[in-house]
Amino acid sequence: MSEHKIRDRAEAVRWRSAVEGPVVFTNGVFDLLHPGHVKLLEQARALGRALIVGINGDQSARKLGKGRGRPVNSAADRARVLAALAAVDCVVIFDEETPEALIRELEPDILVKGSDYRAEQLPGRAAVEERGGRVMLIDLLPGYSTSAIIERIRGAS
Repeated sequence: MSEHKIRDRAEAVRWRSAVEGPVVFTNGVFDLLHPGHVKLLEQARALGRALIVGINGDQSARKLGKGRGRPVNSAADRARVLAALAAVDCVVIFDEETPEALIRELEPDILVKGSDYRAEQLPGRAAVEERGGRVMLIDLLPGYSTSAIIERIRGAS
């Protein structure tokens, strides 16, 4: 089973220290998994030896202002779904507003986000670059977003 991929911070740091080769990190809420998420995760994983996904905890996700009733799924449920993906090697839930502290602890070699962000606005960017790592922005799959999916569902009722 893939539940072993879900680790607390201390376990994730220990796991990461044992991984040889480039480690990639990305993060998000990943509330309702869709093809855009899968594309980003698969492309991120292809950049290194392992992919760590940081997931906003429920409180953290609510502070992002994604809309009423968000997140739809609990952090534990979101982590479980992501852990089942072949592209994902480690899932860590974080409760802070940004993953910056987690990134500093995990020391990834590559930080990945979608191209809807600018590299200079990414929390943890400086920590990765200071260690000789790099930031990569991956083009989004047009037409996919959790917010749009939720709006379609609400409109259908």
